[in-house]
Amino acid sequence: MANQVHTVSAAEVAARFASATLDEFATLRERYATDPRKQVQQALARAERRLAREQAEGTRVERMYEEMYELGGDGLIVGVDEVGRGSVAGPLTVCAVALPRDPIVWGLNDSKKLTPARREVLAARIAEVAIGIGLCHIPAARIDEVGIASALREAVAGAVRDSGLEPDCVLMDGNPLHAVPNERDVVHGDSRIACIAAASIVAKVTRDAHMVELDALYPGYHFAESKGYASPEHIEAIRAYGLTDEHRVSFCGNFLENERLF
Repeated sequence: MANQVHTVSAAEVAARFASATLDEFATLRERYATDPRKQVQQALARAERRLAREQAEGTRVERMYEEMYELGGDGLIVGVDEVGRGSVAGPLTVCAVALPRDPIVWGLNDSKKLTPARREVLAARIAEVAIGIGLCHIPAARIDEVGIASALREAVAGAVRDSGLEPDCVLMDGNPLHAVPNERDVVHGDSRIACIAAASIVAKVTRDAHMVELDALYPGYHFAESKGYASPEHIEAIRAYGLTDEHRVSFCGNFLENERLF
């Protein structure tokens, strides 16, 4: 039996372990568990750790779907999240997403916990499978006019309306807003509830792309890097050049000696 095992090189066995699915791993482990070669045993151990992480990740996402239905019920559920609430430039963006039970979008998470590249991949997948997606952007001037709380309520209502859906339940990240009928608010919902996480990802990807476009229109303000938040470079630019039409004047008083428009 030992000779049979060794007819396959250690490097090839390691490659098999590196790409093995859970079902394939069970067979490989049974065959090579007693293989004395160090490279094989190291590959086996790495595969065990990798698959354990994958199983835990799958369980995490499945739980996000379970909690979505536990809180939202059996009707049409829409998840809502925002991005840009605390920025000093650019819009407040809210997204509303309804997801089907199947297929599951693996990898869903709070957008802040994902890399930009991963967010892009997931946003594309969400667009493929979603029952509906709605977006609403509230510009800086409107935020200055009505305040961020009212702007957020407007944006939530606008995003749900833009989805074209009539949800039986709207699950929203954060504290109560009373922005739409059948609203249910979930603290840390973007990391707990599948449809809220999806909304957080689409909102983030959409607004980030918009801020990159604004960077080309207003060079020197570091919109592409800061996404409109008060980074040191952005604050320095405000002090040097004044405000653009994309800045929230009510948010920028601490950064200016004299308020000037671009």
